[in-house]
Amino acid sequence: MSSPSKRREMDLMKLMMRDYKVEMVNDGIHEFIVDFHGPKESLYQEGVWRIKVELPDAYPYKSPSIGFLNKMYHPNVDEMSGSVCLDVINQTWSPMFDLVNVFEVFLPQLLLYPNPSDPLNGEAAALLMRDRAAYEQKVKEYCQRYAKPEDVSAVDDEELSDDEMSEDGSESGDEQVVGNPDL
Repeated sequence: MSSPSKRREMDLMKLMMRDYKVEMVNDGIHEFIVDFHGPKESLYQEGVWRIKVELPDAYPYKSPSIGFLNKMYHPNVDEMSGSVCLDVINQTWSPMFDLVNVFEVFLPQLLLYPNPSDPLNGEAAALLMRDRAAYEQKVKEYCQRYAKPEDVSAVDDEELSDDEMSEDGSESGDEQVVGNPDL
């Protein structure tokens, strides 16, 4: 079996070979940002989100930490931090999964099938259950406001914080700078 380091490199290469735009952070393979397009035939299909990914030293035996950098209106995504509530990443991760699974299966499924009974965004969950049409309108407004393809590279550095990761307890420090500080 290959080492975790080789597996990280291989998984990252597979992601790039699938034409995902990947931007390395801090010149390392442990932390990077991926441009993620909303799934077709979903409320999110017009949007593009920047997803921060951190691979722990024990990857693939320990799950990656992922978080939306631009705002997302969804019951299972914390609106302020971008944290994702997704069991397969936070609880039932397996080394059989890879980064392609995250971006081509897990995140699209999350966006296509929100779970309002296990929310990180209580307001979105309540609106989805109470008034689906109003929820759909708010999702579309967020897509227009925060996830326009032409604006996705202009996410402010101030929005890139350590709180924007999934809840698996990955570590990071405030001294890290993400993105281009000269914007």
